[in-house]
Amino acid sequence: MENERILMLMSIDNRKYANFHGCGEFGIPKIYPETMPDCKSWTGFNYVKSRVKNPENNGVHFFLYDYQFLRVWRTPTKYIDLLKKFNCVLSPDFSIYSDYPKAMMIYNHYRKHWLGAYWQSQGIKVIPTISWANEDSFDWCFDGEPENSAVAVSSVGTQLNKETKKAFMKGYDAMLEKLGPETILFFGKVPDEAEGNIIKCPTFYEKFSEMVI
Repeated sequence: MENERILMLMSIDNRKYANFHGCGEFGIPKIYPETMPDCKSWTGFNYVKSRVKNPENNGVHFFLYDYQFLRVWRTPTKYIDLLKKFNCVLSPDFSIYSDYPKAMMIYNHYRKHWLGAYWQSQGIKVIPTISWANEDSFDWCFDGEPENSAVAVSSVGTQLNKETKKAFMKGYDAMLEKLGPETILFFGKVPDEAEGNIIKCPTFYEKFSEMVI
């Protein structure tokens, strides 16, 4: 049943709304570079309808479980007017875990970029979210990403042990070399060895901890 559900989701084709020039071997839609946004704070997509009083001063992130934002892929036109109210939007962080089949990882990378390109075409300021899996993913996970742009990354869940930290830094360093980002919006703990023009952004968990304290 679960495999049938996944296949059903993967069969959704949004090219009826827009087609974009593809980059690399897999035709990944290109996201164009953006400068550093002027955001006072960041809100998870799951709260954009209920917890934001001044959206023009806020950005939207998708560092959430995938099920919490699958709807932007299933019904992409439905959320355009809502997202336009915000200062900027990060491209959606569909998961590309190392234990996923390669086809699914590439499909999720494609979906992230199709939505990012579509939102840009609708006048929304999109900051690309950069993500990777293992070293094999470096062959395609930067396809469609802009160079010399503001970008966003998340280290949440990657700093638990030496191996996951090492894997994160390999991808992070590969991103620096490949894309040369102007600014890096960093969600989660920043490793001491991380280089670049980093701007620390609090995660939901950090905000919650501050409220509890």
